[in-house]
Amino acid sequence: MRQENSGAVPRHIAIIMDGNGRWAKKRFLPRLAGHKQGVESLRRCARACVERGVQVLTVFAFSSENWSRPEEEVSGLMGLLATALAKEVKQLSRDGVRLHFVGERAGLSDKVCAGLADAEKTTAHNDRLILNVCFNYGGRWDIVQAAAQLAARGEPMTEQALARAMALAHVPDPDLLIRTGGEMRVSNFLLWQLAYAELFFSSCLWPDFDEATLDEAIAVFAGRERRFGQTSEQVQQTS
Repeated sequence: MRQENSGAVPRHIAIIMDGNGRWAKKRFLPRLAGHKQGVESLRRCARACVERGVQVLTVFAFSSENWSRPEEEVSGLMGLLATALAKEVKQLSRDGVRLHFVGERAGLSDKVCAGLADAEKTTAHNDRLILNVCFNYGGRWDIVQAAAQLAARGEPMTEQALARAMALAHVPDPDLLIRTGGEMRVSNFLLWQLAYAELFFSSCLWPDFDEATLDEAIAVFAGRERRFGQTSEQVQQTS
């Protein structure tokens, strides 16, 4: 008999926000319109996570591979980020959200980097939800930069030491990964941290993601048995 997860609400949810471009294409709109609607979905999702008691939300906003997209789309995304920072940070702060931007900042404009730093500073005192926005991020990059830190310090390469050097060392590993858009892969996202995460794939395009879809994912998570290498019998004995 499968044992239900004792924690009905995951402490840390990670999301691959996929489907913005397809959402726009279905409506004969430019791709950037889909990304703009995606920002609305992220705001809605963050507020819903606060209401449900989720402690950490980590989202994949722009991967290190996304630079290969058409120049017009990349430029539009950079502009959208700057606009969203100016527009959304105050409301996120009022909602008790603390922002962290995770990823390689080299190559980003001075204006964007300043906006990221200001947003982190403005929300640093909040404690209802940590929102990690992975921007110019890749899971392989994260592992390499962590290993480079250890090598530079002459520190032995152990699992514990590497974990402390990862870009998300300030939060526990995700309990639940949600990917929207119907694809079923992790796409170089949190390769180290997803080792024991439960996976939930939805055909919902990210701009359509709402509280009902979030609740569906949380309900599926609550029904999973998380064994972490143990047998079901061991888990039941310690629960």
